[in-house]
Amino acid sequence: MDSNILNNLKLTKVAASKIDTFDFENVKFGEKFTDHMLVCEYKNGEWGTLEIKPYAPITLDPSARVFHYGQAIFEGMKAYKEDNNDIWMFRPDQNFERFNKSAIRLAMPAIDETRFIGGLRELIKVEKEWVRKGLGNSLYIRPFMIATESGVIASPSNEFLFCILLSPAKSYYAGKIKVQIADYYSRAANGGIGAAKAAGNYSAQFYPTKLAQEAGFNQVIWTDSNHTHLEEAGTMNVFFRINDTLFTAPTSDRILDGVTRKSLIQLGESLGYDIKIEPVQVDTILNSAKNGTLKEIFGAGTAAVVNQIEGFSYKDQYYQLPEMADEGSYALQLKNALTKLQNKLADDPFNWTVKI
Repeated sequence: MDSNILNNLKLTKVAASKIDTFDFENVKFGEKFTDHMLVCEYKNGEWGTLEIKPYAPITLDPSARVFHYGQAIFEGMKAYKEDNNDIWMFRPDQNFERFNKSAIRLAMPAIDETRFIGGLRELIKVEKEWVRKGLGNSLYIRPFMIATESGVIASPSNEFLFCILLSPAKSYYAGKIKVQIADYYSRAANGGIGAAKAAGNYSAQFYPTKLAQEAGFNQVIWTDSNHTHLEEAGTMNVFFRINDTLFTAPTSDRILDGVTRKSLIQLGESLGYDIKIEPVQVDTILNSAKNGTLKEIFGAGTAAVVNQIEGFSYKDQYYQLPEMADEGSYALQLKNALTKLQNKLADDPFNWTVKI
């Protein structure tokens, strides 16, 4: 990392912290943020000075291109505090790499490791009291970049803002969820931006997800454009357990390369699971649900970590998954193994955790 960039970081602290008024026990995911944020501007072909300053609104010209052409990307990460008060990030290198892949796909400038990971380290040091100890507690990290150049000409922006926000968090979903398998709407297409963590991917799925929620479901499991293969859920990658084999779709132009997904695959293999990374047909899952061999479906993501799915609907037919004892659930075994590793309650043989 470039020490000059970090040495020149500008720090402006709040006059008084709001931490004493924050309800850490009843926090809703992503609604409240810490005292400070990190910002950095890109102008004239280069990134500028890092700045940590009080969390506050951002002022943009109404013609800023993010509003008109959607150049906006983000990441989701977490930090954890162990009992001795050391703070650890989980695989930040993977988020850094994916952030730049998203940037390149949306004609945005890549950012260097010093500003992304180094700047994040400095921000968390300032906000260390906002990271609470205990299994289930974490600090959610939201890096994002938006196009800020004014003018509505349909071309890539030449100016951008990089920012990192921090938000104390608990579990994203409470309990098991129900999902719909998409048979009309699609999330992404070959050659599109489905593999980028782009804002537009999420806005495009809000409407069909709203329809699913009105029908009594929490999320949608997306299918390919022909609606024959299962891909990922609205905010998660998806795993399917048929008998004792765990299936998940391979990443592609349409499927996000989830950090939690790849971690669970490696963890599962280390636990001796039979894991197959291959296209998952809708018919295979339907037939397995009908003949009783479909044991589990669960989602995986930074926010959710691991989320069990109790049942799914396809073409107005609902399929309830069998009840399973906690000790026999792959979903819970993997969630337990991963969360213990993240919280430094178990060994980290993969060197995924990085100390602040």
